[in-house]
Amino acid sequence: MNYLESELKVVGTRPIRPDGVDKVTGRALYAADARAAGMLWGKIKRSPHAHARVLSIDTSKAEALRGVMAVLTAADLPNIASEEAFVGEGPMNFRDLSRNIMARDKVLYEGHAVAAVAAITPAIANQALDLIEVEYDVLPFVIDAEEAMAPDAPILHDDLFTAGADPKPTTPSNIAKVVKFSKGDVKVGFAEADVVVEGRYTTQPVHQGYIEPHACLATYAADGQVTIHASSQGHFMIRAYTAKLLGIDIANIKVIPAEIGGGFGGKTLIYLEPVAVMLSRKSGRAVKIQMTRDEVFRGTGPTSGAIVEVKIGARKDGAIVAAQQVLKFQAGAFPGSPVQPGCMCGFALYDVPNVDVVGYDVVSNRPKVAAYRAPGAPITSFAVESLLDDLARQLNMDPLTLREKNAARDGTKTHYGPTHQNIGFETVLRAVKRHPHWKSAVKPGHGRGLACGFWFNVGGESTAQVHVNEDGSVTAATGSPDIGGSRASIGMMVAEVLGIPATRVRTVVADTTSIGFTHVTGGSRVTFATGMAATQAAEKVVEILKDRAAKIWDIPVEAVEWRDGQAFPAGSNAGEFDPLDLGAIALKAARTGGPINAEVSLNAQGAGPGFGAHLCDVSVDIDTGHVKIERYTAFQDVGKAIHPSYVEGQIQGGAAQGIGWALSEEYIYDRHGRMDNPGFLDYRCPVASDLPMIEAVLIEVPNPRHPFGARGVGEVPIVPPMAAIANAVRDASGLRMQDLPISPPKLLAAIDAAGITPLAAAAE
Repeated sequence: MNYLESELKVVGTRPIRPDGVDKVTGRALYAADARAAGMLWGKIKRSPHAHARVLSIDTSKAEALRGVMAVLTAADLPNIASEEAFVGEGPMNFRDLSRNIMARDKVLYEGHAVAAVAAITPAIANQALDLIEVEYDVLPFVIDAEEAMAPDAPILHDDLFTAGADPKPTTPSNIAKVVKFSKGDVKVGFAEADVVVEGRYTTQPVHQGYIEPHACLATYAADGQVTIHASSQGHFMIRAYTAKLLGIDIANIKVIPAEIGGGFGGKTLIYLEPVAVMLSRKSGRAVKIQMTRDEVFRGTGPTSGAIVEVKIGARKDGAIVAAQQVLKFQAGAFPGSPVQPGCMCGFALYDVPNVDVVGYDVVSNRPKVAAYRAPGAPITSFAVESLLDDLARQLNMDPLTLREKNAARDGTKTHYGPTHQNIGFETVLRAVKRHPHWKSAVKPGHGRGLACGFWFNVGGESTAQVHVNEDGSVTAATGSPDIGGSRASIGMMVAEVLGIPATRVRTVVADTTSIGFTHVTGGSRVTFATGMAATQAAEKVVEILKDRAAKIWDIPVEAVEWRDGQAFPAGSNAGEFDPLDLGAIALKAARTGGPINAEVSLNAQGAGPGFGAHLCDVSVDIDTGHVKIERYTAFQDVGKAIHPSYVEGQIQGGAAQGIGWALSEEYIYDRHGRMDNPGFLDYRCPVASDLPMIEAVLIEVPNPRHPFGARGVGEVPIVPPMAAIANAVRDASGLRMQDLPISPPKLLAAIDAAGITPLAAAAE
């Protein structure tokens, strides 16, 4: 059923978040809170080298230490063949995943796991790590993508041959894959252009910055049954990956989801769970492992750093006729950077007849990258949207007008294949033009930047159950971890279908043995896909309720209608009966057919892409190079805001993370390939004092493929900020900063090189 034309009573309102009280009072249980009788503490020994051959590992002293119950190396784990992984977010190979969890013949980055122990206390476990003796043959290393692409670069994998290259290579390379997309003929397009602009842009790896470090508790029982408590964005992913890497039947693993203290894509991989399971198997006791913040930075995936080269050609009237882009993405130690979506997203917002995009997935001696909100899109859009700003200046055209003239609309064919339908980009741009922020004058000494962003959004596999309890209250169970308000949104959609208040629906995240398979929480898919499953399950329950009411009244089911949470006779011909609510029907369930519940599993399609535009005002301190965000407004087509407060929070959070990416966050390595800033003191995430109030403007262009018109919202808001800020800095200072982050030392060096003085800046 489609509810787009219905008068909604629950969807679109702002009920209190169902998990809020437990989280603010400290009652919510995370993976680090999990306990088991007699459990051991697991710790992981990590490589101090960026690249080295492992010659030997001597664990005898650690095994002899009193209180140590198990020691593990890669020799204790199955040797996994090369096979494309399933369930997770982003490209991954099972063999690579196995070797990322525990190094075999080589360590490929500082922080790479080489051994693990389980002991009766954390202190003994740490002592045991120091007793494990690892002999290394230190090898040359390479950190940056272009250096790794050089013919004389140290090769990380002797069996890695560039996929997608023509002709097929015969020698190994650090270039794991080449991705190409094209549309039209760029040579013809550039020949038609009156103005051509080019730019080269670089970004650094940045971490997802979740507050909760990775943690898990694993028990391997005597009968081979495995139970894992874990915080992740997909407990079915943990089950599948652990089963595959350890050779265990999926049916023998139960994963119980804990609350998750942030993920943003970074918890769609596994690092600890197979290690904890094997330590439990060896010791016969439950094993808990939790990372320190240092380990999170050194041993888990940031997103890629990249080099992006862009060229755009336009006519004098602003019509873009050709666009070209080359992207070189760091994948970390194993293939799998988000270069493919990066290639797809940069020009997806615009109707450009001639496009050519090439991307390179490049391995280097860094932690293997993981997804981070709209993987790849913020990087490519930083380059494209920065260059569009320069193009507008050359054309003496307003940057908003340039985007309006070239905006993708329904019927625009993208360079990567699909044709846009039911999109709201033009509506977003009109909202920017009408907004007081756009209409206001730029304050003296300030600069204003505009940038836009796109994400596909995805659907995928989800399962949901709806149960009517004995008292008429309702439980909705799903397999989607709640990282952005899905308990609320799913419960609200179920309540809307049933015609009851949202407070009467309790939404739970069920474990892997209690609900059908569900894909990871990522890609902005849960409210769309799992919400669709829950809506359909609720609709099935309504049909059951009508049938039960018909039995109670002894009339045909066709003579019963459901509205406002009650069964009514469908007109006077159906008889005179008092309405029956859920409680009344549930009370007689045993006499009318038994428990009332329904389950729906589906593979949701038609997610509907999201578009956004961000407007940013900054001031630049010429003496220090410090950039202050003075005002920030984010506009986004959200389809239908199921719970507007959560939607606003998603947009504000994405903008805040993008601000950090633009101004302060980066991985810094020393000359030995070791990370210099593995902690929040030196890795500089924005705090409250760094941010203004971020205004979120919700534009609703309903997605017709969803019963309530929803489209994902969590990815888009991190895409525009970097370019919006860079464009604002350009407007304020006259300096085009093409390398992120635009940190004070970097900007101050550019100010000094340009000879800008406080007096000159004030005069300008």
